[in-house]
Parts: sequence; structure tokens; C-alpha cells
Amino acid sequence: MIVTTKKLFEAAYGKYAIGAYNINNLEQAMGLFRGSVDSKAPFIIQISKGARSYTHKKMLEGLIISANEVFPDAIFAVHLDHGDEESCYDCINSGFYSSVMIDASHESFDKNIEITRRVVDAAHAKGLVVEAELGQLGGVEEHVAVDEANAKLTDPRQAREFVERSGCDSLAVAIGTSHGAFKFSGTQGLHFDVLSEIQKVLPGFPLVMHGSSSVPQDEVARINAAGGNLLGAKGVDDTQFKMAATLGVTKINIDTDGRLVWTRVHREYFRDNPENFDLRPVGKIFMAEYAKFIASKNEKLGSAGHLDELHKLVG
Repeated sequence: MIVTTKKLFEAAYGKYAIGAYNINNLEQAMGLFRGSVDSKAPFIIQISKGARSYTHKKMLEGLIISANEVFPDAIFAVHLDHGDEESCYDCINSGFYSSVMIDASHESFDKNIEITRRVVDAAHAKGLVVEAELGQLGGVEEHVAVDEANAKLTDPRQAREFVERSGCDSLAVAIGTSHGAFKFSGTQGLHFDVLSEIQKVLPGFPLVMHGSSSVPQDEVARINAAGGNLLGAKGVDDTQFKMAATLGVTKINIDTDGRLVWTRVHREYFRDNPENFDLRPVGKIFMAEYAKFIASKNEKLGSAGHLDELHKLVG
């Protein structure tokens, strides 16, 4: 069942966070639905600009519509990740998406509000909800590239004004995470002090953490042992997800970890089966491994086991 992120956030706020997972193909879609249904967790499907153009936006929409029929117990939202104004309007008018993210965080404070307000007005007119971003994460994710010198944490003093003037429904905040597989060096971590201050000025308002893959070191080691070269990759400590949820984070974005699972499965399979040229055996392995990964993440997020109560809430 496709619902808005607003419904999911109302159920989750202060108790757990919803996993927001990027997908690009059939195998990821199947693993995501299986893992979420197995762990009885609601979830958010994120489709980026890159995913929409990887084959054709209608292909992914068709996969999700089919998965919704195959997994009737699933409860999820379909969300545009890191959209610009043009892609937000396209998704709003498509009649398929339940929420969009407008990322104007690279603009000035006032310009960010101006752009976000336009998208909010268009989305609300169609019953959709909008995520915006204040502050800038470092790293690279598709068209989003910010070097660490220009990355900046969200200013709690600006957060309330931004929400009030833009009318956004949730806010992605920068609290030390970054995009990609190389998030931290040394002992750096999440700035819970900043997050706590943001929650104080925006009590009850849904906050979002981007760039929150944990980059499991066992996955990195297996990839490197099978011919990869991911040296120094380090991510977010996923034992901190539940703490973030108590401070108002209701949505946590996870993309890189899924890519690592894909890379590990395929590198190991073709290393061990060099004679194989059939894509289906390794695809089946990946779907099963991705489902296990999703279920495990939902446990870390605290969202596992909440599907039955959500069915009662959304009818």
C-alpha cells in the first residue's frame, strides 16, 4: 500500500525511524519488499534523478506497481530523492509519487526558501508532501557534490524560520554525515548536540538524516578480497539510529550500503564461477542477500515489527 511519508512519520515520531532505500532495478525492488515484509517494517522507496534516467522513469514505476500487488501487506511511500525544481514538478504531476525532496541547499538561505516554497505549493495542491534540506552534506551522490571544506552543519537558529517560511513537511538536516562510502575519518561521528538543538526549536517536526549508510567493514573487506579497492571507507555507526529517532529523526536514507551488497555478491560470484554467463543465478543470490540486509537495517532503525499497527492506522 502506497501512503504519504506524512502518515509514516506521524506513526514513527520519537519511537523509530523509517528506512529510506534507493533502488534502481528489479533485483533491488524485490529484495527491498521481501526484507521489509519479512521484518514487518514500513519503508520508503527512494528514486533519484539518476535512477529515473537509468532506463526510463516508467520502468521503475512499473516495477513498484507490480511489487505492490505481489506484496499486498507492504506499507511504503514512493519518494523523489534529491530533486531539483524541474524533476519535483515532473514527479508531482505524474500522479505516482507520494512525496518529493527539493534540494536547494546549495543556494542562499532566502533562495532555498523561495525555491522550496514554490515546490511546496505545487505539491500540497496535489496532496503530496515535501522534504527540504538546510545545511550541506559533504561527499558525492550522483549530481550532488560538495567538498568537505564547503560542507556545513544545519544552524538550529535558522531551522525554525526555514520551516515556517517554506512550508515544508520534513527537513533534512546536516549533522555530520556525508554522501558516499567515505563518510568519516578518525573518531568523527554524528553531532547529536546539533540535532538536539534542532528538535528543541522544531518539537514534533519530522527530521531526516541523509548519507547514513554504515559501510559495514566486513562488506568492504569481502569486496576488496574479491578484487575491489575500497580503502578507508567508513560510515555511520548504525547503533546510533535509535538515538537519532528519539531526537526527532523519522527518516534515515541508506543507499551506499545497498550498493556494497550488490558489489560484494557479484564480485564473489563471478570470481568463484568464472565459467558462468547467466545473470539469473547471481541475481537470485543478490535478492536474498539484499532482503537480509534490509531486514537487518530495519531492526537497527527500530521500524521492524510495526507493520500490523500501521495497517490499523491507515486502514
